[in-house]
Amino acid sequence: MRPAPVLALCAALASTALLTGCGKETAAGASPAATCASLAPVPDPAGRTWDDVRVISGKCGPSGAPSTGFEVTNNDDEPLTYTITFTLVNGFGEAMDSVTRTVEAVKPGQTVRRPLDTDEGPGSARGHRARITKVRAVPANGAPGGTDACPPSGVRITNDKGDAAMGLRVVGIHLVNCSTADYRLNGYPALRLLGEDREPVTGVDILRGTDKISTGIGGDPSPRPVTLRPGESAYANLAWRNTTTAGDPVDAPYVEVTARPGAEPVTVTPELDLGTTGRLGVGPWTKTPKDQQPRPDQRPGASQE
Repeated sequence: MRPAPVLALCAALASTALLTGCGKETAAGASPAATCASLAPVPDPAGRTWDDVRVISGKCGPSGAPSTGFEVTNNDDEPLTYTITFTLVNGFGEAMDSVTRTVEAVKPGQTVRRPLDTDEGPGSARGHRARITKVRAVPANGAPGGTDACPPSGVRITNDKGDAAMGLRVVGIHLVNCSTADYRLNGYPALRLLGEDREPVTGVDILRGTDKISTGIGGDPSPRPVTLRPGESAYANLAWRNTTTAGDPVDAPYVEVTARPGAEPVTVTPELDLGTTGRLGVGPWTKTPKDQQPRPDQRPGASQE
C-alpha cells in the first residue's frame, strides 16, 4: 500500500526508474509478443510501488531496446479503474513533466502492464526518470467513463480541478446526459465521502448550499427541476474551507455521487482537504449555460469523422 505520511516523501523520491522508451502493452499471463521480451521488476521494486502499481522494465520493440513501463495489479474483490500520476525528472532530480495514465476495468486478481511514454509518442520519455506520485482507484462499474462509451446509467459524472483562494475551495461536479433519452434531475446530489482506501469518512456535515461556507462564491440558485436532453449537461458545486485548528485534519480524496434517488453511485476524485472544519457545502443541480454545453460533435450519435 502507500507509504506512511511521514515516509511519503522518501518513498516518492525512491520510486524512480530510468525511462528509455516503451514497447507494446502486455498483460500478465499473456504470451509476450515476438518483438517484446517479458517485462520484469526494476531493481529495488519496493521503492517503486504505490497502491498495487509498480515500475517495470523490459526489452520491447524491433530493436529490443530497454524500456520502462508500469504494472497494475487489482487485489480488490471488484473491477477497478486506476488513474496514476507520474512525475518525470532528469538526471539532476529536476521535475520535467507530469503524466497521468488511466487503466480501465482491471478485474480482481488481474495484472495489466503498460508502457510509460509522454504524449510525444513511444520512446519520448527516454533519458528521464519517473516516480509514482499518486494513485486513485474507483469501482469500474461506477467509473466516470471516457468520452467514447456511455455508461449503462446513461450519464457521465466527473469533477473539475476546482478553484482555491485564501483557504476556500470550490469544485464542480459535472453530469452529461450521454444517452438518447431525456434525463431529469431535481434538487441536490447525494454525497458519501471516502478516504484514501475508499473507507467512509465520518464527522463531516454535508450542508445544502455553498452559501453556508461562503457568500462570496456567487450564491446558489434555488433548487428546481432540470431536464437534460441527450448531450446536455448540468453541474453542482462543492465548497469547503481547509482551515486547520485543533484536532486532526480530514482528507477525502474520493466522493460517491448519487445523481438522483435510485441512481447508481459514481465515484469521483475531487481531493477534498477539509482541514478541521468538518463542513462541506453542496449546491443544487443546475443546467450548464447554453454557451458552455458540449459541442454538437461531442454529443451521442454524432459523427466522428
